[in-house]
Amino acid sequence: MTAPRRPELRARRTARRPPRPGGRRRGLAAASVLLAAALAALASTAPAAQAVEDPPPAPDTAAGAAARWRPPVPGDVVRAAAIPLSPWGAGHRGVDLAAAVGDAVTAPADGVVRFVGEVAGRGVVVLEHPGGLQSSFEPVTSSAAVGDVARAGAAVGRLAPGPGHCAPRSCLHWGVRLGESYLDPTTLLERPRIVLMPRR
Repeated sequence: MTAPRRPELRARRTARRPPRPGGRRRGLAAASVLLAAALAALASTAPAAQAVEDPPPAPDTAAGAAARWRPPVPGDVVRAAAIPLSPWGAGHRGVDLAAAVGDAVTAPADGVVRFVGEVAGRGVVVLEHPGGLQSSFEPVTSSAAVGDVARAGAAVGRLAPGPGHCAPRSCLHWGVRLGESYLDPTTLLERPRIVLMPRR
């Protein structure tokens, strides 16, 4: 008569063997090698990717226009701009340039005539430039009409007699706006030349 097997022996035979040390690491390493080989095969068959350059940054309005702007008259600055911090603050919203009555006033940059007329008894011409900038000149007389295209350096009027910012001397007041904000026109010049002349 056969003796029954011991329960502990049966449990030993049916128990699973513990995993070998390092077996899982070898499996991961093998999978990594296979994945790298697959990626290399795909790269060899895919077309070469073309380099894409980042789009150029949008140019700053003042900096982008600086190289193309020139003074409307060749005279020195007799009064510099003093742009106030608030729209209602006191200051000087533009520059005064020395000029003689009858001197030609030229467009500092390409633009379109937007206004020709009198403001507070002074003749004013307003040009609109690319980028939303507007130049205003006073006191001037002009035969230009609204909508006329003015190329940089082209005459848009002549310095008019009468009371101005530099009375009793004559000068041209040049203002620049971007929307409702005033700018210092000399910051738009390629090589601004500011010479404050002493009062006589």
